[in-house]
Amino acid sequence: MAAVGVPGPRAAECVTRVALTISCENLLDMDAFSKSDPLCVLFLNTSGPYWSEIGRTEKIQNCLNPKFSKTIVLDYYFEVVQKLRFEVHDIDSENCNLQEADFLGQLECTLGQIVSSRKLTKPLVRKDKMPAGRGTITICAEEITDNRVVAFEVSARKLDKKDFFGKSDPFLEFFKQTQTGWQLAHRTEVVKNNLNPVWRPFRIPIQSLCGSDVEKPIKVDCYDYNNSGSHDFIGSFQSTLGQIQQASQTFAAEFECINSKKKEKKKGYKNSGVIIVKQCKIVKEYTFLDYIMGGCQINFTLAIDFTGSNGDPNSPQSLHYINPQGYNEYLAAIWAVGNVIQDYDSDKMFPAFGFGAKVPPTWQVSHEFPINFNPSNPFCAGVEGVALAYQQCLPQVKLYGPTNFSPIINHVAHFGRQALQQQNAKQYFVLLIITDGVITDMDETRTAIVCASRLPMSIIIVGVGGADFSAMEFLDGDDGILRSATGEAAMRDIVQFVPFRQFHNGPQEMLAQSVLAEVPGQVAGFFNTMRLKPPHDDTPPSDLSASAPLLQ
Repeated sequence: MAAVGVPGPRAAECVTRVALTISCENLLDMDAFSKSDPLCVLFLNTSGPYWSEIGRTEKIQNCLNPKFSKTIVLDYYFEVVQKLRFEVHDIDSENCNLQEADFLGQLECTLGQIVSSRKLTKPLVRKDKMPAGRGTITICAEEITDNRVVAFEVSARKLDKKDFFGKSDPFLEFFKQTQTGWQLAHRTEVVKNNLNPVWRPFRIPIQSLCGSDVEKPIKVDCYDYNNSGSHDFIGSFQSTLGQIQQASQTFAAEFECINSKKKEKKKGYKNSGVIIVKQCKIVKEYTFLDYIMGGCQINFTLAIDFTGSNGDPNSPQSLHYINPQGYNEYLAAIWAVGNVIQDYDSDKMFPAFGFGAKVPPTWQVSHEFPINFNPSNPFCAGVEGVALAYQQCLPQVKLYGPTNFSPIINHVAHFGRQALQQQNAKQYFVLLIITDGVITDMDETRTAIVCASRLPMSIIIVGVGGADFSAMEFLDGDDGILRSATGEAAMRDIVQFVPFRQFHNGPQEMLAQSVLAEVPGQVAGFFNTMRLKPPHDDTPPSDLSASAPLLQ
């Protein structure tokens, strides 16, 4: 689930959390030998012509009528007009890069329109506002009033063999019963070539699964995945969350997977396999505010690019050139983001480092030097302290190279590793890298990020200047799962990249909002996955009763 909404000064005001479920029909077919591979991206209008991506669904292969299982959660302010744009793209690259994708259509509307309709269906249009064929998009909105989730561990045995040359490639779909029919709540991953699959543990919000009513029917369908997009139905079963939970308390609960058409035709038909629920627990899912208000400290570290590719600081063409008004893009980024992040740091003391410069007195190249030149105390007092230290540091170093990100990432990861050993959610680390986008140690950086994805840590990269930022976008896991050079996958997406010039003429707070959009979800997602509760919270972290009252 993608979660957005950065608590600012208005965090204490009444805000409604809304989950959006998206589906499309009759999309344009852009692929010559197969169907389109759609993905939906949601943008929020931040100011005038400025739009920020706030979430995206998964990609569905070879499908013109996709039902996306990944919901997008955002904060709804009744008194603010929140303009949204839903863009549907046919993804042709492995990394889900929108620049290489075919545009299938878009819808612009307000969040208020969706919330008041609860279910909004509209035609998709091209960028010139002409119809995108017969394509439509449907958005369902549901207010989040229950922050519990159901943690599942599910497997199966003796599923029907559907593939001529191999076994089935099974996946499951969980459905919630609604007044208008069954609504998709979750889709598991595909387990290739296996009639006895074990799916990865997963969580479904209890509200999405059964409207928080443990006696409400839920349906589970099992399919054999086909690349063509036309998946073979294996079988299905219906139950309630209460029944599943009760049956799985002592032993694994077993449910026969029934294919009704096969049952009608085949005499002596027993089933098409058995779905086994090994675990079904209702647990509280803490929010970002739960952690912040419960005593979690966000620790910010700044890293500034002092490499030669920025240009001579004395030249007006340099990104480090400070004009007579005391401005450059590095300072603007420090002020814009720093003013927001300092609200979450109780002592307002920020360690600030530079990388890629030759530094006194040895004039050796350093990839993690304190910009106040005090290794034993690299902290700067507030954003003002960081800006002042940067301005004083600039004439004292020689811009050089190479541009290595991995040393500073590993530096912050060291503290994240120490914090994790305490087995609580007391500390989370955010590394803000301000750079011109050139990177030399890509393999080492990928490995460092993959390792850091297992720690209480996020990385925000702000790109200054107009260089090619494709390397930065590659590191941003929005475009798919980042892997190390040896193929090891990141546990989660921890990198957010924002090109500064998109916000060059806009209000500073819009840059900060875009930069910090993913942090709340990353903080809450990590600690919930690790089953770590806020330091000042007395709720048991798991095993909440299915019939327990709603936990606000």
